[in-house]
Amino acid sequence: MKSKLIVGLWALGSVFNVVNRVGADDWPQWMGANRDARVSDFQTPKSWPSDLKKQWSVEVGNGVATPALVGKRLFAFGRQGEDEVVRCLDSETGQEIWTYRYPTAGAVGPSQSFPGPRSCPTVAEGKVIVYGVRGKLSCLDASTGEVDWQSDEPENNLPRFYTSSSPVIAGGLCIAQRGGEDSGTTVAYNLADGEMQWTWQGPGTAYSSPKLATIDGKQFVIVESDESVVALTVSNGKVAWEMPYVVTGRGYNAATPVMDGNNLIVTGSNRGAKALQLSGAGDKLAAKEVWSNEDNSVQYNTPVLKSGQIYGLSASDVLFCINTQTGKTNWSAPVREGAGESGAGQASQAGGQPPRRGPGGGSRGGPGGVRPGYGSIVDAGDVLIVLTPIGELAVLRPNPAQLEKIASYKVAEGQTYAYPVLTGNRIYIKDGESLSLFTLN
Repeated sequence: MKSKLIVGLWALGSVFNVVNRVGADDWPQWMGANRDARVSDFQTPKSWPSDLKKQWSVEVGNGVATPALVGKRLFAFGRQGEDEVVRCLDSETGQEIWTYRYPTAGAVGPSQSFPGPRSCPTVAEGKVIVYGVRGKLSCLDASTGEVDWQSDEPENNLPRFYTSSSPVIAGGLCIAQRGGEDSGTTVAYNLADGEMQWTWQGPGTAYSSPKLATIDGKQFVIVESDESVVALTVSNGKVAWEMPYVVTGRGYNAATPVMDGNNLIVTGSNRGAKALQLSGAGDKLAAKEVWSNEDNSVQYNTPVLKSGQIYGLSASDVLFCINTQTGKTNWSAPVREGAGESGAGQASQAGGQPPRRGPGGGSRGGPGGVRPGYGSIVDAGDVLIVLTPIGELAVLRPNPAQLEKIASYKVAEGQTYAYPVLTGNRIYIKDGESLSLFTLN
């Protein structure tokens, strides 16, 4: 009996150690360790295989939330039946380690085709933060799945297409963008007990996720509302800088801000891309426009920074490359045949039938019933990995001169709105209901 107890305690301690320390090779939150969609340990093969090998697939529930990876643990967030469900899985086998579920209504109305969560789990300091589709913010023990604290959003103050922002952890705080169309807030909670530390009240909330930035030794969190981009001091929530960034037409502020040193790059629907140099000015920040580029506008994709270039996927499914020094477009090319053509994405609206919609509410009418503008790009070192929403995984060689595609694979029959998670020779793919592991060997 004593030996079994020792083994059990050792196993529990091993799980705690794995999830209590987040490494540079992990993908512990939205867009990876630094929210820049960069992976440092991906093993690029000398020659790409004709197919990827599927090792396992596990049903984790409806939703488009990207899973988090810390050590040998995967954290998935989905909807099954009447519950939102958080799962901790063994990243090698897909076997379940623990599950936490709670009853809640899903998304309805324009987003009813996507009732499940959109927000990615955030793992840090032995905790897992999940943000439900109707605004329930939960902090769980990453080792056991037990609830440490929770905070609910009033039902009458939700975004039109429900929550999609992924909270960030910094300085012992969980920082989340909350609220609805008319009134949005950014709130910092004590990670240990959930006590509110500060709030910033602003315009309606957006669908973007906050980004940390250190300028002249001070840490800020960059957040987007549906009318502005704001820099808040992490320690106290005071406004250090603010810029109007009003949504136009059928657009959204959904892309995460990009930091290039002290340069902030913002991208949005119908507004191209803009770079601003931030500098400290006491407790405030000053901003100077470096360049503006209106050639391509994103909808939901966040461009990735790579070797002095940003690579993005536009609202018309066009891949593009911009030089971050000059702001000039190096090249633009369709992500696949037929993409980027005039009227693409609107075919489903012809004939009088109401268009189906994506998780952000945009109507889906491109190939496979998917409206352009969805898709993700990951910097995997020697290559860029692009995942389209119809289950196509493309491998690109970073090249400022031209689009250079190396390989492509079909990784899902359903729709793929979450980021692919890469480590070593492994690629994790979340589709409509399942999480699957593919390997390169």
